[in-house]
Amino acid sequence: MSAKAADLVAALAGLEREAEERIHAAARDGEALQRLRTEYLGRKAGRVTGILRELPALPPEARRELGQAGNQAKARLEQLLAEAEAALAARPAAAGADLTMPARRQWRGALHPVTLVVDEICDIFRELGLTRVVGPEAESERNNFTALNFPPGHPALDAQDSFYLGPGALLRTHTSPVQVRVMEAYRPPIRVTIPGRCYRRDPFDASHSPVFHQVEGLVVDEGINLVDLKAAITFFARRFLSPGVTVRFRPSFFPFTEPSAEVDVSCPQCDGSGCPVCKHTGFMELLGAGMVDPAVFEAVGVDPERFTGWAFGMGLDRAAMIRYGIPDIRMLFEADMRFHAQFVDAA
Repeated sequence: MSAKAADLVAALAGLEREAEERIHAAARDGEALQRLRTEYLGRKAGRVTGILRELPALPPEARRELGQAGNQAKARLEQLLAEAEAALAARPAAAGADLTMPARRQWRGALHPVTLVVDEICDIFRELGLTRVVGPEAESERNNFTALNFPPGHPALDAQDSFYLGPGALLRTHTSPVQVRVMEAYRPPIRVTIPGRCYRRDPFDASHSPVFHQVEGLVVDEGINLVDLKAAITFFARRFLSPGVTVRFRPSFFPFTEPSAEVDVSCPQCDGSGCPVCKHTGFMELLGAGMVDPAVFEAVGVDPERFTGWAFGMGLDRAAMIRYGIPDIRMLFEADMRFHAQFVDAA
């Protein structure tokens, strides 16, 4: 067994011992037992699940041993939780309690659907070696436009399209300025995902918002090419949507990438046959991507003769709407507990 696999198996054993002690301590509290089930065995954020996500990076023999250890740990914890819950249910009710009275329902809170999508996307790209980074929402015009190869007369620079805070400063219109900050702070190789909130002077209607969320991806190294970009985006789309999704690249234009592409996927609602959601085309736009323009490398001090890279950007609000069937983007910005209650168990 490799050293990494041995460490992961040891970590599983430690988690199992820790969980057993905490389950025994919480044996009289049904809500505490449920929280422990989610903490250790949750499908997306469970601690045991987190260790088992390392399986794809291990050699086959080590993968088999870690998988067996993980299944044993999950079975043991399921057994302990089931026994504790059964014992709790068998306890006699307190004397004089009116068992016909409905319990008071308590709001437990939930992660926002955009937060769920951010975590899922970053987790997928983490498997490809990309690290999550963030940057400020108030940016310089240089980082937001000039260093990203926007020409001086580009419409995005106009005050009718962007929220300016003063001369040379604005609320960022995309998360791409963080690419500039990362490339100026670190030397290649660079592999990052960049989620965050952005601002543009858009109407607030069912499909647009002046405040929206994006996630960027940036990979810079020697020998990076368009094949790497297509492979990474296809891997992501099939993990995020479904293994059988069709991925289509269409030529496009962005100031900071060359060549550039719009990436479409077969509609998850109709499986590509055509429906109102995809406007009967069978495809939905997922993200924009391309190879980093050499002019951007020159602006941040990276040698374009030595290094190449790819980048992508996608709207997280739209991704959340696709994933959870949300018909109106305005629902994401309303403090309606009935709406957010749907996502209590989605984490």
